[in-house]
Amino acid sequence: MTLLHIDSAHKRFGATTALHDLSLQLHEGEILCLLGPSGSGKTTLLRLVAGLERLDGGSMRLGPTVIDAAGGPFLPPEQRQLGMVFQDYALWPHLSAQDNVALPLHRLGRSAAREQARAMLSDVGLADLAERHPHALSGGQQQRVALARALAVKPRLLLCDEPLSNLDAGMREELRDLIGNVVREHGISALYITHDHREALALADRVGVMAQGRLLQLSSPRDLLRQPKTEFVARFTGAHGPWPVRLHGYKLHAPWGEVAAPPGCADRAGATHALYLRSSALHLPHVDADAAAPHWQVQARVLGRLTVGEHTELRLDLHGVILRLPVPDAHAPAAGSPITLRIAAAQALLYPTDSLKTTEELAA
Repeated sequence: MTLLHIDSAHKRFGATTALHDLSLQLHEGEILCLLGPSGSGKTTLLRLVAGLERLDGGSMRLGPTVIDAAGGPFLPPEQRQLGMVFQDYALWPHLSAQDNVALPLHRLGRSAAREQARAMLSDVGLADLAERHPHALSGGQQQRVALARALAVKPRLLLCDEPLSNLDAGMREELRDLIGNVVREHGISALYITHDHREALALADRVGVMAQGRLLQLSSPRDLLRQPKTEFVARFTGAHGPWPVRLHGYKLHAPWGEVAAPPGCADRAGATHALYLRSSALHLPHVDADAAAPHWQVQARVLGRLTVGEHTELRLDLHGVILRLPVPDAHAPAAGSPITLRIAAAQALLYPTDSLKTTEELAA
């Protein structure tokens, strides 16, 4: 069942168009992440859903209720039953964690509000810190308080605007998992904004990739990785490339020589393409590779190496493209050495070279 329906949303700021007739639907109980670089329009869209901006074109519905329509109805933010989590926590410094969470529950009465606030703090792992003020909490703990406050009002929809961007890497992963678990346990839908594709792919039921005010693709995380629709989506979600290649019959002419074309490419013979590869398509011979699967064997050069836990991360030059590849320590060659790679041909991502290369052009 659709909770949020956005139809042809259009927004301008002076001469700049921030959103170009964008449409999407968010389902009940779903976490939908919008992913894109700065200036892609994702925060503008969130502010429109929150009622902090008004549409210049199109309409939005929350359930059966029109919450904004250009030149038509507009529902004020306080009547939309939303919760919001910001990247800067937005806590009252003079109030304890418990009182920050209880503040929007004042209609319940002080005792009931504080009881419900403590229950929400328990859900986010902060029951023992309920009486602390924000200055006595870490950044991650402050964001947990902000999450508890947003969920305490039992919103129909939770809006998250890059809530983890101010935290260190380890805390981001921990809090990302917490947000996903708590939101799902409470049966709440969420619209989550981020510029980190790993965060979006780990958290979301569906991910939308935006650029220059347009929604380029809206897919499950698995489909987004396996079948990015455009070169921009492939690059922004971590694919390596491009390498210029040409398809000729059942052969692919690549910088490393002539190899068997990927499955299903015969109808594109004669065309020049840009090739992209994900790290999952790259293997050392006989290491985590399916020897029976169609593959290409290519030579790369090791530019450097970095020990990361029990693995070594190699920095490689693969025919002009610099990439990083984690490998077991026992198989890590020295810097400056040549290295043989197996490339899973079925995971090749090919895009016609007449597709444009800049962020603006790829979004158009």
